[in-house]
Amino acid sequence: MAGSAVIPGGGGGLLPDRHPTADFFVCDMFGVSPKDDLGTMEHPIFSLSTRPDRRVLSYAHNGTEIEVTPSVKGRATIHDKDVLIYCVSQLMAGLNAGRAVSRTLHLKAHDLLVATNRDTSGDAYTRLKEAFERLAGTRITTNIATGGQETTRGFGLIEAWEIVRRSRGGRMISVTVTLSDWLFRAVLGRSVLTLSRAYFRLRKPLERRVYELARKHCGRQAGWTVSVGTLHKKSGSTAPVRVFRAAIRRMIEDAHLPDYTMTEKDGDLILFERAAVLTETRGAPVLKPATLAAARDAAPGADVYALESAWRAWWADTGRPRLGNPDAAFLGWVRAQSGRRS
Repeated sequence: MAGSAVIPGGGGGLLPDRHPTADFFVCDMFGVSPKDDLGTMEHPIFSLSTRPDRRVLSYAHNGTEIEVTPSVKGRATIHDKDVLIYCVSQLMAGLNAGRAVSRTLHLKAHDLLVATNRDTSGDAYTRLKEAFERLAGTRITTNIATGGQETTRGFGLIEAWEIVRRSRGGRMISVTVTLSDWLFRAVLGRSVLTLSRAYFRLRKPLERRVYELARKHCGRQAGWTVSVGTLHKKSGSTAPVRVFRAAIRRMIEDAHLPDYTMTEKDGDLILFERAAVLTETRGAPVLKPATLAAARDAAPGADVYALESAWRAWWADTGRPRLGNPDAAFLGWVRAQSGRRS
């Protein structure tokens, strides 16, 4: 961040749901739900700054090394990442439907803006163009494995982009985006997780980044406890730890994170818990790890942890019936849901 180390974010509260009736981007467990790749969820590749961030980022954690070099326009931001989330979501929808996919996508700019809860004013298209420029200009060197391959290489977040068609007023209508081979391998390897659509209503960059981390680390368990120091490092915040800690405490008070609650614990620790576990699904049957593995086979391409959460909600809504074999009941439910889709 140029100048000072502050927690960026501007404004409080959630962004409005700008397109509540949009129906092309259906967010159910089998539809075109928002998907994020595990590599960029786990590691702080995107800037949290609201100003042009021209610092070279060097990061190392548990054997993973990353160097992110921005262009003169600055490092790609966490809000620029909306473009990648949209692209990954479209590719996963294609894979789940059995269609051939390519790392070059042809997108309608308006659909991208609506799907990511952005306004559709003239300025929004200008900001979208700037996001493409930062994504293409940001270069990454890393050994993060994607698709089962670990190689140290350099690449851009997107390899190329091109405005294919403009309106008479000069506004982009359609655009072609070519993703990096690194990101495309992550999609082919299904190294992705489903996000809540409410993610796009999070106003502050730090809130978005912390939600990503919670989603990544709570995927296999009801809760995740992390030290403030580790959370600070994994978030990519450039603020001093004491300022970061104060921002986390405000985040706890605001309680804006979709699907998760945050609690400060003794020892400078933060506990993240899935809200569904704490509320309507308290006392739900516990599933075996092998059952979740079987669910992947029953519903190829689906996020099994999202399925588990949806099944627990269904179990609660149907009166919390006593189940003689919860694992068999869950797999039967998954197969029934998958059959309705096909």
